[in-house]
Amino acid sequence: MHPEVILHSFGYLTRAAATTLAVSLAGIALGFVFGAAVCAARLSRRAWAQRVAGAYVSVFRGVPLLVLLLFIYYFLAEYGLDVPAIVAAVGGLALSSGAYQAEILRGAFAALPRGQAEAAAALGFPGIEIWRRILLPQALRISIPSLINEFILLLKASSLVSVVGIAELTRVSMNIASLTYRPLEAYVGAGLFYLAINLCLAGCGALAERRLAAGAAR
Repeated sequence: MHPEVILHSFGYLTRAAATTLAVSLAGIALGFVFGAAVCAARLSRRAWAQRVAGAYVSVFRGVPLLVLLLFIYYFLAEYGLDVPAIVAAVGGLALSSGAYQAEILRGAFAALPRGQAEAAAALGFPGIEIWRRILLPQALRISIPSLINEFILLLKASSLVSVVGIAELTRVSMNIASLTYRPLEAYVGAGLFYLAINLCLAGCGALAERRLAAGAAR
């Protein structure tokens, strides 16, 4: 073990970690938008919306992320649609994660007692206020642990975006290993960066969970 290899490569790994974090956070945020929209469609009373949302979840949970990334980046180019690498990476992550986040949110809403919405409607609350002030805060509080777990899984899965040319953490560590002939140090360095980022995500999730719980207690 030669720690100086890690120290010498620290700058490269830091920039690669920043790329990994940026791509992952963009995929998480866009995936949450997709997931919330799909969840709303799954919970709607319109049969066609439920079917479309169900098809989205089935497709993007069933297709491996690697295949999805290759499809977006290479297959679409065959038909004249050249998708930039960063767009393909974020889009692939978001489409895949959105399906999982939709089911997490749907499960959280299903766990809420139905009587709450009925009681709020009986008291004269409009539908949007029932969702915004009563149902959504509780659903988010219930779903936070599962969402954070999904975010961590997505960040680790972001190593696959190297197939579309993104110099993220895993790809850079592989390049360092091939240049220095010290794969152990290169991958240990990458692993430490992944661990640090995931610990920060878990900490942010725990903080959000405590704040939501404190807000509900008031």
